[in-house]
Amino acid sequence: MTNLNLETVIISTDGRGVATLTLNRPEKHNALDGAMIADLRQAAAVLGADDDVRVVVLTNAECSSFCAGGDVNWFKSMADANRSTRRNGSRELAQMFADLDRLPKPLIGRIEGSAYGGGIGMISVCDYSVGVIGAQYGLTEVRLGLIPANISPYVVKRIGELNARAVMLSGALFDADRAVQIGLLTEAVAAADLDARVEKIVLDHLEAAPGAVAMTKELISFVSTHGHDDNLLYTGDRLADAWETEEGAAGIIAFLGKTLPPWRNRK
Repeated sequence: MTNLNLETVIISTDGRGVATLTLNRPEKHNALDGAMIADLRQAAAVLGADDDVRVVVLTNAECSSFCAGGDVNWFKSMADANRSTRRNGSRELAQMFADLDRLPKPLIGRIEGSAYGGGIGMISVCDYSVGVIGAQYGLTEVRLGLIPANISPYVVKRIGELNARAVMLSGALFDADRAVQIGLLTEAVAAADLDARVEKIVLDHLEAAPGAVAMTKELISFVSTHGHDDNLLYTGDRLADAWETEEGAAGIIAFLGKTLPPWRNRK
């Protein structure tokens, strides 16, 4: 992997191709500022382009918060700036969430601690998210006189309009059980069980062909935003494409020969 000069996040990759992307501002409860936004965009680009990376685990340096949302000083700098600067800062934040959402690898959220605002946005772009029982969550922007604009496409898609209205309009905090109930978290476990549960999820994802995973993420995005006629044509073409890939051929041969395909032979 290309050496990166990142100030606010850490990337480590093991021999299986599992990359861990760690938010590393524990003294600020891993709050988002301009530097972290830029670092996350750079990390997403590098991880997405690295063929040796098969799974990305998004997590946080040890503190009571996965991500406390936007950094107060960054908010102040935006409030003091002119409109053009504010708009550019907002668009960079929006693009960061888009970059993570479009990552062509499974993005597994290891959510240790509470999350607010932009932290909820990062959970929402994860393909699978495991939180900790006892943590709190909140979309608190309206209590600051702001709105959850950049994260709204992902949060609303994740939890649905009805639940979005229920948690966004008051800014009230909710617990991990509620987060699971509305679909923000895939599941919540005891803190002592978090690492073991995430490892099991990672192992499940390592069973899948990397190219097929990337195509499936694109498939999900397309069919969820298009109608029946468009989907009929799109899905017919995509399956034909999959049959023509090296992975598709290798997978069928392995299945018929009762052997493991290449992507499942890595130790």
